[in-house]
Amino acid sequence: MKKVAVIGSGTMGNGIAHVFAQFGYEVSLIDISQASLDKGMATIAKNLDRQVAKEAITEAAKEATIANLTTFTSMEEGVKGVDLVVEAATENIDLKLKIFADLDKYTAPHVILASNTSSISITQIAAVTSRPDKVIGMHFMNPVPVMKLVEIIRGYSTSDEVTSTIMETSRKLNKVPVEVNDYPGFVANRILMPMINEAIITLFEGVAGVEEIDTVMKLGMAHPMGPLQLADFIGLDVCLAILNVLHEGFGNPKYAPCPLLVNMVMAGKKGVKSGEGFYSWSHGTKDLIVSPNFKK
Repeated sequence: MKKVAVIGSGTMGNGIAHVFAQFGYEVSLIDISQASLDKGMATIAKNLDRQVAKEAITEAAKEATIANLTTFTSMEEGVKGVDLVVEAATENIDLKLKIFADLDKYTAPHVILASNTSSISITQIAAVTSRPDKVIGMHFMNPVPVMKLVEIIRGYSTSDEVTSTIMETSRKLNKVPVEVNDYPGFVANRILMPMINEAIITLFEGVAGVEEIDTVMKLGMAHPMGPLQLADFIGLDVCLAILNVLHEGFGNPKYAPCPLLVNMVMAGKKGVKSGEGFYSWSHGTKDLIVSPNFKK
């Protein structure tokens, strides 16, 4: 496996492309607009500069990584000759099904099709292709260049051979793959999202403020960041989408999204990506400033 295509140049997509390119793979980064691709490439360059500054990589390694990346606005062109495709588009089931149906047409029969989905059924995605045995979940964590875990999700028909190949590929990226089965939210988000939702409910019910909730979880539970700050980083719209998948998939009211989360997303308050969520992010991320909406 030498050539990889990554669909989507947003936060997850550019991170995945960065890591593959850094470990010597030829990477096609694909998105619908050149502006999105340019933004993604700028992020990769910035993150590589940060690695150089920390002496994690050399300047030569940075240049080699960038040389391994090619951008495309045409999916059909971008996936030519690849061995693996990793889809990292928006967490929207209709969009993902369309992408995988197209990938099935545009790629050779041996190509493995992976999704970075954080909650959507791999079995459902695989069903729109003619190769369900070669469809698998490859759920990276954010920020991809830093986080070690890759959640490897087997769909109902995913073969042992494909699972083994993707586990080994993840190790070649200096990641730690963990194999899980295909149920709503898999492992990471089945556990994480109810915790984030409960933190939002705790705020909604006036038990404590944003800083107080996050401080309890950081100092009392040894979490590197509080659940509300983490929700802002993930994207409140993404949190809502995952909770909806869990709620619909299990039919259990414990997964119902908090009304405050629903209202914030409708109001466009999506966290870091929009500049405001539970915290204000217009100033950057060095100092946490609670959003004016949550000031006492």
